[in-house]
Amino acid sequence: MNSYDDKPRHDKSEKRIGFLWILFIVIFVVYSLRLFNMQILSGEQYRSHAHDISRRTEILPSQRGEIYDRSYTQPLALNADSFAVSIVPAEIPRGKVPELIADAAAILKISTSEIEARIQPRYYHLYQPIEVAVNVPYAIIAELAERKDALPGVSWNSKPVRNYVNVSSLSHIVGYVGDITRDELTQLYNYGYQQGDVIGKTGIERQYDVLLRGKDGRETKTVDVRGKRIAGRGDRIPPEMGKNLVLTIDRRVQLLAEQALGERIGAVVVMRPTGEILALVSYPWYDPNIFTRGERGVFQALANDPNRPFLNRVIQSSYPPASVFKVVMTTGILAEGVFPMDRTVDCPGEIDYGNRLWRCHIRRPGHGRMNLHRALAQSCNIYYWQVGRDALGVEQMISYARKFGFGAQTGIDIPGEIEGFIPTPQWKTRRFHERWLGGDTMNMTIGQGYTRVTPIQMANMVSMVVNNGKMYQPYLLKEVRDPISGAVEQKTLPKLLHESDIDPKVFEIVRRDMRGVITDGTAQYPLNIKAVEIAGKTGTGEVGLQDRWHSWFSAYAPYNTNNPDEQVIVSVTVEAANEWEWWAPYASAIIFQGIFANQTYDEAVQTLGLRNIVPVRGRRE
Repeated sequence: MNSYDDKPRHDKSEKRIGFLWILFIVIFVVYSLRLFNMQILSGEQYRSHAHDISRRTEILPSQRGEIYDRSYTQPLALNADSFAVSIVPAEIPRGKVPELIADAAAILKISTSEIEARIQPRYYHLYQPIEVAVNVPYAIIAELAERKDALPGVSWNSKPVRNYVNVSSLSHIVGYVGDITRDELTQLYNYGYQQGDVIGKTGIERQYDVLLRGKDGRETKTVDVRGKRIAGRGDRIPPEMGKNLVLTIDRRVQLLAEQALGERIGAVVVMRPTGEILALVSYPWYDPNIFTRGERGVFQALANDPNRPFLNRVIQSSYPPASVFKVVMTTGILAEGVFPMDRTVDCPGEIDYGNRLWRCHIRRPGHGRMNLHRALAQSCNIYYWQVGRDALGVEQMISYARKFGFGAQTGIDIPGEIEGFIPTPQWKTRRFHERWLGGDTMNMTIGQGYTRVTPIQMANMVSMVVNNGKMYQPYLLKEVRDPISGAVEQKTLPKLLHESDIDPKVFEIVRRDMRGVITDGTAQYPLNIKAVEIAGKTGTGEVGLQDRWHSWFSAYAPYNTNNPDEQVIVSVTVEAANEWEWWAPYASAIIFQGIFANQTYDEAVQTLGLRNIVPVRGRRE
């Protein structure tokens, strides 16, 4: 009876044991397969993952190439030793990020909000270093080192910063650098740019950023769980410095032009007829070092300055060309043969047209009988009003203005250039719903009305006259050099923009008439210099004020040579925002005297006898 009762129990026990054995075998097989997969099939993946966790890759920033003047001896932009501080968010203990940010901000002497803006909560899981401060002094780095164990995730590295050397008026040419923005990164990511990169913002720094930026290096090192380096050399790819750039700027001529303009809102261009820029001045300027010194509030103050110091007036401001436009008119009249150059027009000082009294700048009795040569020399408005309106016509005026490059960019190699503006009857109809009138044509003949040109366009206009109809693209980059050996790797050659079909004999007459402006015309007194023969044209642009006007002078010298390597073009504009001095011709005289007599500003002023009408350094006192 008992043995019969134990049999079912024995069978049940055997079934349970069998089930456990099967379960054990299944678990063993599953774990074995899993282990086989991890070690054999996916072993390389996991080993690589473990390798990555124990190794850190740091970027070794490259130094930007340096910028020099044309002699390659005067540096304009160099690199200064400095430090940058970064934070690796994932290395900070959970929940301690705000506390660590506060501690780091206190040591770095910056606000916590500046760090929080860079390290947002969505970045807390990243092992990638995030740069939070640049241009950090060595004393602060030493303090961070003393508290290294209390600041997990905080590190620092050497990061050169830009140092601009005595640039003053060159600030608009050289420009400045800054951290890449999110929008810039979106546009440039495919070109190798990354978060935290320093990028050129304006001027040469921006135009040639690809050449200047160099190539960052990388160093991979093995670290322990605390981020401390473990013995071993690791892998290191050294950074490559960017190329050195040599500009066409002549530092002596730049200083001369800067002092000649003085503290007057305006612009100066000094260039060769082939487009090579020797000097480019826009006042007011700014100190680009403010962007590396981290001076709070300075940038905003400059941005809010009503005189707009960040504006490069040479390429970013346009003005009525005033009577300098008569060079274009003279060319058109001669080329089209619409009015014999010896035929005269009587200038009584004023004429009636369209229910309005039009006055020449010489009022009654006026200039008297004027032919083309004397009309340009004396800048007679009435001659150009009548000949332009009744003989040349608005369509031809527009055509010749465009042949001289007005209404289009010159292509100078710094960013931000505007086109200026040449009006047309069709434009006026669309813009104002009014038809073009004879008065509009008359305004255009003397460079008034809607016409707008930039100082660089005005210099190019003169170059076209000098070159018998050839116009070259202005340029600032002379050479690209290797930063180590100094060898020239690239050299800029003059680039022809276009060549006019106008007879070269026309330009020969225009040059003769421009010379007449100096010998017996409106510029006879201010340009009475013996160092060189000059040919040019004055202009006084109306702006609706009774006591001040824009002052223009555009010219070239020497007049008696055809060698472009000897010729220099100078174009000066002084805005009506300044107290009226008719200063552009005097500034040009100082520049020409200084260049061709090899004199400083003070020596040129003394030689020209201008000591009594200008401050010692061209500054307004």
